[in-house]
Amino acid sequence: MRFRFIAYLIVVSFVFLRNATGQGFVNLDFEDAVIVPDPSSSYYPFAVYASDAIPGWTAYIGTAVQSDIIYNELSLGAPTVAIFGTNGVPPALDGAYSIDLYGGSGPSTGVSISQTELVPADAASIFFIATGGDGPLLVSLGGQNIAFSAISTGPNHTLYGGNIPSALAGQSEQLTFLALPGVNNYWEIDDIQFSPSSVPEPSVFGLLALGGLFFRFRFSN
Repeated sequence: MRFRFIAYLIVVSFVFLRNATGQGFVNLDFEDAVIVPDPSSSYYPFAVYASDAIPGWTAYIGTAVQSDIIYNELSLGAPTVAIFGTNGVPPALDGAYSIDLYGGSGPSTGVSISQTELVPADAASIFFIATGGDGPLLVSLGGQNIAFSAISTGPNHTLYGGNIPSALAGQSEQLTFLALPGVNNYWEIDDIQFSPSSVPEPSVFGLLALGGLFFRFRFSN
């Protein structure tokens, strides 16, 4: 357990201490949320205005733009975009808020959030933390799917990362997170960041973890 924790700290340091930035993208950690219930919604008081809850992002069910999303409430079957705070069930993964995409059942092609902004000129990869359900999450930039993989496991989430096509760096592109349909396909997402570092090969992470173990041994004696 201690070995895993040390490896996690080293990997996180490697990822986030290298001038990671979002360039033109905003609210990548969902901390800009302002929770304003929509009294006209049949889901009041759980329905909140999307423009206030996830500024910078647009929420979709299928291709339909959602003016409301759900706050601190799990769907029992309908495709849903939701935002969870620290008192939610599940609670936010980090900070005050996280986003939840639930593919759900029905005719929908999935649920998503997206925004179009300038990709950092030095961006080589994208990272995010998440917990996932029994179904796929698709991440795309400029209409191209980003192959991502688990890098490390934290106390309540997994850190994922994937390399982005070099041609997209410095361009204005749409970033989308899409949960495909599935009755158990919940994805809670937070802390999205671009990085100038490419995602290392798994063997590199093994060396980093080994280095962390040596560091711990060196200073514990």
